[in-house]
Amino acid sequence: MAVRFGTDGVRGLANVEVTPEVALALGRAASRVLGAGASHARVVVGVDSRRSGALLAAALSAGMASEGLDVIDLGIVPTPAVALAAQRDRVVGAMISASHNPFADNGIKFFAPGGAKLPDATEAHIELELDRILGGAVASGSPRIGADVGRIVGDPGFIETYVEHVAGALEGRRLRGLRVVLDTANGATSEAAPAVFRALGADVIVIHNTPDGTNINDACGSTHPESLQESVRAHEAHAGFAFDGDADRMLAVDANGTVVDGDQILAMLAVDRRARSRLAHDTVVVTVMTNLGFRIAMAEQGVTVVDTAVGDRYVLEAMVAGGFVLGGEQSGHVINADIATTGDGTLSAVLVADLLVRSGRSLAALGTVMTRLPQVLRNVTGVDRGRLETAEELWADVRAAEAELAGRGRVLLRPSGTEALVRVMVEAPTHDMAIATASRLCQTVERVLGPAT
Repeated sequence: MAVRFGTDGVRGLANVEVTPEVALALGRAASRVLGAGASHARVVVGVDSRRSGALLAAALSAGMASEGLDVIDLGIVPTPAVALAAQRDRVVGAMISASHNPFADNGIKFFAPGGAKLPDATEAHIELELDRILGGAVASGSPRIGADVGRIVGDPGFIETYVEHVAGALEGRRLRGLRVVLDTANGATSEAAPAVFRALGADVIVIHNTPDGTNINDACGSTHPESLQESVRAHEAHAGFAFDGDADRMLAVDANGTVVDGDQILAMLAVDRRARSRLAHDTVVVTVMTNLGFRIAMAEQGVTVVDTAVGDRYVLEAMVAGGFVLGGEQSGHVINADIATTGDGTLSAVLVADLLVRSGRSLAALGTVMTRLPQVLRNVTGVDRGRLETAEELWADVRAAEAELAGRGRVLLRPSGTEALVRVMVEAPTHDMAIATASRLCQTVERVLGPAT
């Protein structure tokens, strides 16, 4: 089976799909494409807290060192810490993580020198080289030998640099008087996030911060905020913040225990930035999945919204192209491009906490900047997604549904990039209307697109 990059690197079941052999070959392929043959160019590598992380990091690092690169092993760090190291030192970065996936999964993603995720064309180039290596092709040129072989050294102290960087985003302001609960998902920010908030003077309660290699994302973190909701209420905290396994995303919980999602977080940060003349071009970048309520709220606040395909790297590409500083996804991936080069859950939590202190308002009150429209997302499996674009009967049904919503909702159909399914998303004034419309469209998708071949 060919190894391919998805929306966030190579990902799959560790030791079955993402094997040491794949990691070794991927390290060699990435080095040839990104290292440009430079002897002893440096690359930084980090892992989250999965048991398979050290295994894959060793193989990936060996592949890179065999191509002459010097590997700096950062140990267990959040993904944005790897991006920070790549930005600071202008080196390639690699993160071993499967983000919010169960612990048995793992993955590998790369950052270019400067800290940005790789564009599609570069990933395609790496895939071609990877196919050659896995296919047994002989490498062009002489192998690295003797002093030309790369070194692998550790830098476990970089986490302190990352903590200082995130805390420095407040430009000297403090979080004194603020009580927060942090759910670190037994993941990569179990050490860093509490250290940042304590350095800023907050009263910090931490849950799910004892990673054992198998409990990452297990009934905790941003995909399972229930225990955080309970803890916030029990400790009478001002807010709670839940991270995913590699801490590049964050969801918040207000004092009432209500979840505040990525759309709401983006909305409150956008309005605050604009009020302080820190929202470049009065524009925020989001994906097509962002709730219509967000778009309505931004229009009312005089903020322009730019749409991209699903995936934080597409958000960042649009931000760089337009000179914008704020963007993100409903999942809690928020990019503050004037501070970081990628989504950073800990940074987002700190910025929201800072807004609470500066405004003197509750998180619940700040969240009212937008009203979420009911949203229903369905996956129609086993259909021929390749026929979606030309299925005129289906698109006629979509247009009819949009006419019924009459500007009070919207419909989005898109094929999965990796599976034989079509995603149907409907937003409507009421949940019942959204369910009814989505159900009807799903039936049309099944009938028109038929079984996958």
